[in-house]
Amino acid sequence: MLILGLDPGLGTTGWGLIEAAGNRLSHRANGRLRTNTAAPLATRLAELDALLTALVAEHCPTAAACEEVFVNANAQSTLKLAQARGVVLANAARAGLIVGEYAPSLVKQAVVGTGRADKAQVHAMVTRLMPGTTIYGPDAADALAVAICHAHHLASAGRQT
Repeated sequence: MLILGLDPGLGTTGWGLIEAAGNRLSHRANGRLRTNTAAPLATRLAELDALLTALVAEHCPTAAACEEVFVNANAQSTLKLAQARGVVLANAARAGLIVGEYAPSLVKQAVVGTGRADKAQVHAMVTRLMPGTTIYGPDAADALAVAICHAHHLASAGRQT
């Protein structure tokens, strides 16, 4: 199973693709999708959608996972993040993918072992779980962590049925 993990953002959306075969996980690819910060909001959302469409067409994932919105003090930032997340979810659904959604604390718990881990700890653990992988920034590391979390949850669900 190829799992596409997504860490949505309006300026930068991180993505990570892993292959899950039972309990074995292997890195396939990762990166960042960037929108033009000078463009109007609607244009940026359409640009993100087009970039995601190309990404899914290139890699043909069989599942996807997305991080839930983290509400912060800046309401404008949270709203823009939610709009980008909506594009991510709609794009994956249009591609026929069922999307697992995970709270940031659950992703951190699954990858690091504590829901209060910081970005550096998540990045370090993803590097340890995927040896030899070049990770293209913290957004890509977060996306890989989301994919790993999804793989763990799918494996657990499979053992319970």
